[in-house]
Amino acid sequence: MDARETTEAFIASAEAHSAHNYHPLPVVVATADGAWMTDVEGRRFLDMLAGYSALNFGHGNRRLIEAAKAQMDRVTLTSRAFHHDRFADFCRELAALCGMEMVLPMNTGAEAVETAVKTARKWGYRVKGVPAEMAKIVVAGNNFHGRTTTVISFSTDPEARADFGPYTPGFEIVPYGDLTALRAAVTENTVAVLLEPIQGEAGVLVPPAGYLPAVRELTRERNVLFVADEIQSGLGRTGRTFACEHEGVVPDMYVLGKALGGGVVPVSAVVSSTEVLGVFRPGEHGSTFGGNPLACAVALEVIAMLRSGEYQERAARLGERLHRELGLLKESGHVTAVRGRGLWAGVDIAPAYGTGREISERLMERGVLVKDTHGVTVRIAPPLVIGEEDLDWGLAQLRAVLGA
Repeated sequence: MDARETTEAFIASAEAHSAHNYHPLPVVVATADGAWMTDVEGRRFLDMLAGYSALNFGHGNRRLIEAAKAQMDRVTLTSRAFHHDRFADFCRELAALCGMEMVLPMNTGAEAVETAVKTARKWGYRVKGVPAEMAKIVVAGNNFHGRTTTVISFSTDPEARADFGPYTPGFEIVPYGDLTALRAAVTENTVAVLLEPIQGEAGVLVPPAGYLPAVRELTRERNVLFVADEIQSGLGRTGRTFACEHEGVVPDMYVLGKALGGGVVPVSAVVSSTEVLGVFRPGEHGSTFGGNPLACAVALEVIAMLRSGEYQERAARLGERLHRELGLLKESGHVTAVRGRGLWAGVDIAPAYGTGREISERLMERGVLVKDTHGVTVRIAPPLVIGEEDLDWGLAQLRAVLGA
């Protein structure tokens, strides 16, 4: 069996034995290091997706791998039935990084969003005084907060919703970036406004300048929690620790995931004040694996790395380079729009040059891995550790496939 047959055999086996809930590019990764991955045929690929921001610190980051290895030799799981010696440090350090007071750890981003929804509702009943079963949460159209039944109940993506009803009530959807619609949607029974500071899955949509501060002012005026889903946008991706910082905004609650686990283990968390997270009592919410020793050890190293500011500065500096080059493609007419901040961009391909999927496949053939969304858009989000020359080379491949 030659190398190509090996790739085809892997893919055929996966198609035969796994549910078809993804449409991956036809590459089978075997090893990875930094910003580069190698497939089963020995071909190298520049990763310009970084696991949708889960790999902000690159593949196989030595600090994170060593932290994981050291913890694996000690204890990996206790459940929350007992205390363990990494938990307090993790909660304290993550709360400090966020400028908050308390942490509720989970595993996946979707679990963290579900936790934020439950937290906001319970706060609404116990603190704000909303009548029982009447709590409302306002969200934005084109959002992506996960794929659980509750989360898809307030999705506007037909692929995410179709055939999964009945849906969970209690949500009001308004257009993203429309402050007038948001203001009209907030009532006495509204407990939270849940937003992505930058909408990732929608195509890296940045809201209008001043929108986030206005949301912050409105929610404060109306005694409503401002919940920022920074699962993709947070932890260095945009050139700041949190995307909210670009507008000088501090929400009432951060929802974190992806990069918090360093690309090693799934780690997520809701981070907020004592007033908000203090509504929980034992037995009301939890997770066997949430806040486990291995997760805490890796996340503590992630937090320490972010405290240096090195990764945020790098994302900001290389992000200027990225957006400058993509801007030239827009000027030449090869792409119709470029959005984003830091090392994160959504690029709308001009129809004459192909669909987002076709461009992604052509880039794969040239050794660059990205992913499309919503037909015309290609998302670019390399690991923050990518070298300048590698970034330039990846962008050169994009120019080549567009004939620019």
